[in-house]
Amino acid sequence: MAVAARLSAFPTAAATAAALRPAFVGVPRAASSRRRRIPLPGWPAAAMSSLAPPQQHKAGAWYAVPDLSLRDHRFAVPLDHSSPSPSPSAPTITVFAREVVAAGKEDLPLPYLLFLQGGPGFESPRPTEASGWIKKACEEHRVVLLDQRGTGLSTPLTTSSLSQITSATEQVEYLKHFRADSIVRDAEFIRLRLVPDAKPWTVLGQSYGGFCAVTYLSFAPEGLKSVLLTGGLPPLGSACTADTVYRACFKQVQQQNEKYYARYPQDIQVIHEVVRYLNESEGGGVSLPSGGRLTPKMLQCLGLSGLGSGGGFERLHYLFERVWDPILVPGAKKTISYYFLKEFEMWLGFDQNPLYALLHESIYCQGSPSKWSAHKIGSECESLFDPIKAIKEGKPMYFTGEMVFPCIFDEIHALRPFKEAAHMLAHKEDWPPLYDVNVLNNNKVPVAAAVYYEDMYVNFNIAKETASQIAGIRLWITNEYMHSGIRDGGSHVFDHLMGLLNGKKPLF
Repeated sequence: MAVAARLSAFPTAAATAAALRPAFVGVPRAASSRRRRIPLPGWPAAAMSSLAPPQQHKAGAWYAVPDLSLRDHRFAVPLDHSSPSPSPSAPTITVFAREVVAAGKEDLPLPYLLFLQGGPGFESPRPTEASGWIKKACEEHRVVLLDQRGTGLSTPLTTSSLSQITSATEQVEYLKHFRADSIVRDAEFIRLRLVPDAKPWTVLGQSYGGFCAVTYLSFAPEGLKSVLLTGGLPPLGSACTADTVYRACFKQVQQQNEKYYARYPQDIQVIHEVVRYLNESEGGGVSLPSGGRLTPKMLQCLGLSGLGSGGGFERLHYLFERVWDPILVPGAKKTISYYFLKEFEMWLGFDQNPLYALLHESIYCQGSPSKWSAHKIGSECESLFDPIKAIKEGKPMYFTGEMVFPCIFDEIHALRPFKEAAHMLAHKEDWPPLYDVNVLNNNKVPVAAAVYYEDMYVNFNIAKETASQIAGIRLWITNEYMHSGIRDGGSHVFDHLMGLLNGKKPLF
């Protein structure tokens, strides 16, 4: 495969390389893991080597939460895996993974299961007890919760840490290393150093984590024992598939809006009042607690969390119950409550997870730019998604879904310094491949996927088309869950998918 060009000009990286490398201690590895491996095209031998210098892995001591034992691992990995022979001075980052087992099973030879979180830009779950899919998985597995590079404890890219890179060009050069191809290389790096005898492991990918798992199937299938996907079958078309994705997703978002207002018709008028208030405010919006602005277009973004997950409709409705401050003094001006404004910021969370905003459309790009695809396709649906037009015509204001628009880099205060980089990323053309359809057509790794019929984030028809390209995949198509099935019914979802692979759910 083609690979990203190596980062060649990044002045701040060399100066901070030492800070990015913690003091690592050695962890013994099985001698049999030092077998000769043939690197895939574009996957350099150095990056795939199983001969781990001892400073590359640090393992912590076991600790506990109710009914689970946990152990932290930190790995020093190259920022750029594509270099054929990285020098000792090449930039590195820390990638964090948390090993989880059922209490009392710390020393048992359990098979490994790697969890890839949805996103992009979100860390793995932080277990507080044995529950949900983690409890079920730990009955027979040693679970590895990976903080994908740039998230959680894996050299997190926050608005404050990214501000250390002052040039938009250098920000783009750095950020290009944080997509699925690099995440999969991190996973292989970790597997070869963590799993005894470097045996293949099972991967569970939720949403974007499923996209990463299909990248894994494409370029490193020898590292996989089996794959479980939950709402995570990506589009496989050549070039950039974002336009196709958003055309399909806007239709599904429209349907979700219709369902929401059918359940809460009283909210039509409430939301009209909010849109009118915002539009008539000075500058077309009101100030947010963090310094940004809430405008009618930004208000629509609440659909990202409110329309597509279990309990989302209810939470959205209850949020608008508290949109207005009470009038305590006769004649006082009507105002949107601080509570609502603060909750709005917490619902979006772009300022805490800037990778999601910066890289979201790039997850669909291979050798072609997205050019702000959601904004472009949204303009084709403007008659449905124009908030001002909706209130003038007395129609419901439609929320948007999983879309990132250029305006958020104006209206969210913490993202304003990255506006130029965001535009450069939207027009970047030389994204490397994320999938190999020929390899997927000849797949030998057992794969089971939960496909949610009414998924607002990963379109059902696109998911079915992708599944047709992965040899041997078994599908569980259901409308029992929304995109958040692994959260809402994790034990059942995990058990059902494992049943598809182990014969408990035979072919019929």
